[in-house]
This record gives sequence, structure tokens and C-alpha cells, in this order.
Amino acid sequence: MNKTVALHTLGCKLNFSETSSLGRLMENAGFEKKNFDDVADVYVINTCSVTENADKECRMLVRRIQRKAPEALVVITGCYAQLKPKEIASIPGVDLILGAAEKFNIVAHITDITKGDSTKICSCDIEDVHEFTASHSLNDRTRIFLKVQDGCDYNCSFCTIPMARGKSRSDSISNVIANAEAIAEQGGKEIVLTGINLGDFTSSPALLQNEKGVAKTKLNKQQAAGNFFSLITKLDKVEGIERFRISSIEPNLLTNEIIEFVSKSKKFMPHFHIPLQSGSDKILGLMKRRYKKELYKERISLINTIMPHACIGVDVIVGFPGETDSDFMETFNFLHQLDIAYLHVFTYSERANTAAADMAAVVPVNIRHERNKILRNLSYQKMQYFTKVHIGETRKVLFETKNKNGLMEGYTDNYIKITTPFNALWENNIIEWKI
Repeated sequence: MNKTVALHTLGCKLNFSETSSLGRLMENAGFEKKNFDDVADVYVINTCSVTENADKECRMLVRRIQRKAPEALVVITGCYAQLKPKEIASIPGVDLILGAAEKFNIVAHITDITKGDSTKICSCDIEDVHEFTASHSLNDRTRIFLKVQDGCDYNCSFCTIPMARGKSRSDSISNVIANAEAIAEQGGKEIVLTGINLGDFTSSPALLQNEKGVAKTKLNKQQAAGNFFSLITKLDKVEGIERFRISSIEPNLLTNEIIEFVSKSKKFMPHFHIPLQSGSDKILGLMKRRYKKELYKERISLINTIMPHACIGVDVIVGFPGETDSDFMETFNFLHQLDIAYLHVFTYSERANTAAADMAAVVPVNIRHERNKILRNLSYQKMQYFTKVHIGETRKVLFETKNKNGLMEGYTDNYIKITTPFNALWENNIIEWKI
């Protein structure tokens, strides 16, 4: 009887794409995939470490596995595993920890451990991580997350990602195109381009490894030419994929050229997610962000002008060290005035080895939570208004394949969520829909 594996993802869309690839590696090795709530022989948790809550959730999941399947092997990988392997090794029940360089060698490591052995840590110095490994989330969602870039060179003062993911590196344009064509052949309708710093995509000569972690290819200079704009212009011509979305992209890297291209494209959706983090130039400076709010406002204004129907999402952090009531209100008022659709609000949490962790003027935790609540309320109002503006319009909806208690969900081109009674004929199909 085949052994079974269950996988769980914490964190970003890029993590979802990598977890899906890890699952396929395990299936190719003979493992049968199970739901994470089922009893399995092996559990894999792909972690995030952006916030303290992500760390806590990892520990909680391990305890749950211990209660449900005490003889199962527990594997931890992802950002938390790279940053704090010894801390994870102290969690009862963890058998294997795979850092950034080893996660895609999971099959070889799994076959080399036995339940009851001391926890095995397979990690390395993040400075030694130079490879790019392509991954995507095919068969897990109708919207397929395709990883095209990894790592970050920005070193914002609050962020551990460069320590967990390493330097910025990218796939080749030719390889991204090949992956998109393969996804189309398998019935994928929509691809979400993902990366840690997506706009920093630079197709450059690099050592690539495939999902099996075996074949490695050196790219030549001709294959290597191109930036993010070059990538999207070529993807726009891929046959079979009806929709592309650009996931989170830094405002200083979201050029007018990219915005204008999306406005004219029939395949790239009118949907942007643009991190702001703070509406105060003082706080942006402390965060070591690479723009000021005026540039951010210019980007939003251009999108609103040439794509008034576009959906714009915003990341914002509350409670950063030194954020006074006045700074917070400056952020609130700035967001209130912007014509945007929704917010992703993060409560600042201290992360070890970041510059912000040593900053004075710490904001009390209860005030951080109050500010989070205020902005989440603003986000709700923004999304309600954005949806109301489009009521009565007919827009194209791609319905997802999951039957959720007799209902199904889908998203319009401009990311309005539609819920309707389940209809199997609409699964993974684009339907003209009156909102």
C-alpha cells in the first residue's frame, strides 16, 4: 500500500505554488495525497515567517498532528524553517526541517529518516542559495499561481524575507512561457504571476533546476534578456490562457509602461495589488521603502484615469515603531482619499535580526490592534463601495471548481467575488455575468 502525504501552506501565493509542486514531487515518488485534516503517513507544513502569528500557527499545527497521528513524520519547510531551524527542532513531533536550498529535495530526505530519530535539520547559509526553482499550483485552484521570481534585494527594515529567501533571482522568459503553455494544455484558464519582489523580475543567466530537483540547465544570454515588462508582453501572446493577473508589485517597479500595457491587454486583468505599508513619508523612511506617498498617489491616479473599472488592493502595516497617532491618521486619511478597492492590513510584529526590532518608540500592542481594526473597517467600506459602483454591469466571471455546500464562487475580471448556486457546467469556465 502506498504511503500517504498531507500538505499545508502558511503565507503568500508563492508559498501555495511551491506547496503544490512539493505535492507533485511526493506523488511522483509514489505517495498518495490526502487532505490535511485526514490521517496521513507524512505531513508537510510550508511555513511563512512574516508575522509572529505565522510562527505560532506552525507550532499549533504540529501539536494537532501529534494528537491525530503521533506516528506520522512531520516535515517543516519554508521561511520559518530557514530562519529558525533550531527553534522548530525544539517542537515535539517535528522530524525533518528543510531550509531554502533543500525543500525541493524533499523526497530524498523523507526516505532517509525514521520516526523517533532525533530531528534532522537540512539548512544552509542563505547567502549560498542562488538557484531558482520553478513551481506552480496546477490542479489546486482554478487560478493557478505561477512562480517566476524569488528572493529580494530590498532589505526593508521590518522584513525577514531576504534572510529567508535570499537574493533576487528569476526564471528565464522562455521557461515561463513554456510553463504557461503547459498549464494551458492541462486546462488552466487563469495564471497569477507570483514572486517575492515580482517587479524585480530579470531574466538573467542562472542555474535552474526543475521540479524534480534533478535536471539543471545553464541559460544562455539570448534566453536571458528581458525584464518584467518584456515578460508580460510575451505572455500576452500565449494561446490557451485566457487570463493573467499580476500579484503584489512594488509601486516604484509598477511603471507607467506596465499600467498602460494592462489597460490595452485582453488577457491581463484590470487588477493590481500594490503595497503601500504607510501613508506617512516619515514612516516610509524608517521602513526603508523606496518611494514616497506622492509616487504612490501618481500610480493610483494613472490606473484610475485609464482603467476606472480596475480593482486596486493595498498592503499596509500599522503600529510600526515611531508611528504616532498623527502618523496613523495621515495614513488613514491618505487611504480614505485614494480610489482603491480593498486593504490587506498587517499588525506590525517584531522580527529578530531586523533593523526595526531595535527601534525605540515602540507602539503598545493594544494600540496596534485598534489601528488594525480601524483600517479593516475602512477596507470593508471600500470594497462595498467598489462593488456597488459595478452593480448592473455585465462582466466576465471565471467560476472555480469547488462545490461549497451547494454554492460556487468565481471572480470577475476586476476581482469582484461572485457566489451562486453550484452548476457543474460552469466549473473552470468564463461566464458573462450581470452583477
